[in-house]
Amino acid sequence: MELTRRDALAALASAGVVGGGSAAVLARERRDGTDRPTGDRDRDRNRETPDGTLPDALVATAEVVYPSEVSGVSGFVRAYSLGRFEARPDYREGVRDAVDELEEHARAWYGEGYTALDRGSREELLRSMGVHSAEEDPVGTAAERVRFYVVNELLFALYTSPAGGRLVGIENPQGHPGGTGSYRRGPR
Repeated sequence: MELTRRDALAALASAGVVGGGSAAVLARERRDGTDRPTGDRDRDRNRETPDGTLPDALVATAEVVYPSEVSGVSGFVRAYSLGRFEARPDYREGVRDAVDELEEHARAWYGEGYTALDRGSREELLRSMGVHSAEEDPVGTAAERVRFYVVNELLFALYTSPAGGRLVGIENPQGHPGGTGSYRRGPR
């Protein structure tokens, strides 16, 4: 199942984020073939961690927490996070702090940055930190902040998108205008 930028917009709408400004940000975003925004303004806005960008860290985490049958993760997560950063600077600060925690733990335990780790090492790092069993809390422990700002946010984005909703049998997630055809047919 492939995630698209349209899915990211639907997830942003479900979160109450997409307005004229966020939609315009996503519409004017240009790509250079690496799935990263081009232009100094976009590059500077997204550069947050020593090894790259906040979206890079979010994509790296999504590769661990999203089901294996999902493709198009990078573009989806980048578009979603760009909309969230634009609409909520407080969210961006929380994500930055949580990603800093991931970076700090990765360097202490593996000697390299979080995004440089392979998928298995990232999964092991999240488990070692206790993120898989932590309660979400924006001002709690490192594991609780990572759970709140990174893992839960990524899962929310996935399952409120039309493609992600289909994974769990939700044909028409809240906030997604599926039309009359979506409620006249049963789940697939």
